[in-house]
Amino acid sequence: MKVVLLLIAVGVHAATFDVKTFGAKGDGVALDSPAINRAIEAAAAAGGGTVVLPAGTYLAGSIALKSNIEIHFEPGAKLEATADAAAYEAPEPNEFTKYQDFGHSHWRNSLLWGIGLENVAITGNGLIFGKGLSRGEGSKGGNKSIALKLCRNVTIRDISILSGGHFAILATGVDNLTIDNVKIDTNRDGIDVDACRNVRISNASVNSPNDDAIVLKSSFALGFARATENVTLTNSFVSGYDIGSLLDGTYKRNVVRVPDREGPTGRVKFGTESNGGFKNITISNIVFDRSRGLALETVDGGNIEDIAISNLTMRDVSNSPIFIRLGSRQRAPEGTAVAVVRRISISNVVVYDADPRFPSIIAGIPGHDVEDVKLNGIHIVQRGGLTLDDVAKQPANLVNTFFFRAQGGVPPREAYDTPEREKEYPEPAMFGLLPAYGFYIRHARGVVLHDVDVSFAKEDTRPAFFVEDVNGIEFEHVRAKKSGAVPTFVLKKVEGFSVRQSSPVADTKVEKTVWKEF
Repeated sequence: MKVVLLLIAVGVHAATFDVKTFGAKGDGVALDSPAINRAIEAAAAAGGGTVVLPAGTYLAGSIALKSNIEIHFEPGAKLEATADAAAYEAPEPNEFTKYQDFGHSHWRNSLLWGIGLENVAITGNGLIFGKGLSRGEGSKGGNKSIALKLCRNVTIRDISILSGGHFAILATGVDNLTIDNVKIDTNRDGIDVDACRNVRISNASVNSPNDDAIVLKSSFALGFARATENVTLTNSFVSGYDIGSLLDGTYKRNVVRVPDREGPTGRVKFGTESNGGFKNITISNIVFDRSRGLALETVDGGNIEDIAISNLTMRDVSNSPIFIRLGSRQRAPEGTAVAVVRRISISNVVVYDADPRFPSIIAGIPGHDVEDVKLNGIHIVQRGGLTLDDVAKQPANLVNTFFFRAQGGVPPREAYDTPEREKEYPEPAMFGLLPAYGFYIRHARGVVLHDVDVSFAKEDTRPAFFVEDVNGIEFEHVRAKKSGAVPTFVLKKVEGFSVRQSSPVADTKVEKTVWKEF
């Protein structure tokens, strides 16, 4: 009885801990992280509870989360990251930093961080403003809004994050993670799920023009390869509007080029860190706007297996609508084998106004095929306006320009040669302009395209489909817009090809060919 009366006397009611009771000012001037940390420690000492941030602006450095604690933002509460580097924890040592970027290798140097915790929640209709966080440059100061490592039973719900630093949310080695109804408007990655298991992401809105919106990774940051697996991502929105214009509702589109000199990012992606691989993942009901497309990438030795993706819409797409890449960068311990990509299903995808430089791409590397990919119900409208001559005029292919002129505009086979780039950072732009406007498929086996429609708004004189070094590929109920005498299909070193009930070509089977156009 005396303990209860004492808790009431200091402002603690029914396992609720008001940060103002512990000295927080909430005036946006005083550094409130020490008081918030005291409230968390008191809640942990009591066996758990809810730490409440009432309305106000709380200037803060590092805040250490504890097990069995919920951080709850009341409406009008804002947690603002200070620019004072001394207010943040130093990044902990990590002998495996060389295998992933700095931001992936450290957690303590964050606004809200936790390591080895269980039963943690961050909730409420408040705002985390990463004003003083870095975008990942340097080792001093705050680097991320929320960073969690080797935790389990974590919920992040209803909060908003503005300019969240290198990562707005980084979860590494977290099991049983739920992220629901969050709104993120940030200058680097939005949500990074790295080497996590049993993850549910739903009802998220993530605007990240300079980097990825929702990205699954499987780095070596834990010191061992661990897959990201058993993941559901659903009912969400990703975009590349100007920073801040998602949360304020203006949805501005002024920024045309981002730090890598291409169009806005803001997409859903697997990789690039991919040591542990990705398994048993479903993605559904995602809207992309003014962003890059869906990217499934593994280049560091981790397999991509058993992936089901459905019901995507994309508008104003700044690179390949669908990008599946198996590479061999091998940013991994010596001796790591090249990955395997297999059993991927992508269905019901509608794309409008896609950058014509980037067809959808399925690309392995010599000796390592992408396997068992099924595409169904895909409708893509490119902007168009390119030619095979544009492809040939690239610096790597300058000699081909003379072939075009000498042959009166008849494209030579050399125009279809594309560098492998097997060890480079995986982005569609790595290949330059490609000799197809719809799909470019290379080093693959067991590919099926059913009910696929590709077209362009402005005439494009490249083939709809280019297929190279593929064994077993089927096209059925496929429609492709055609420009004059340009072939719909160009095959190079292909076995087991068939096309049925498709326009504008007749049913065709090819057992084996070195080169065929039709």
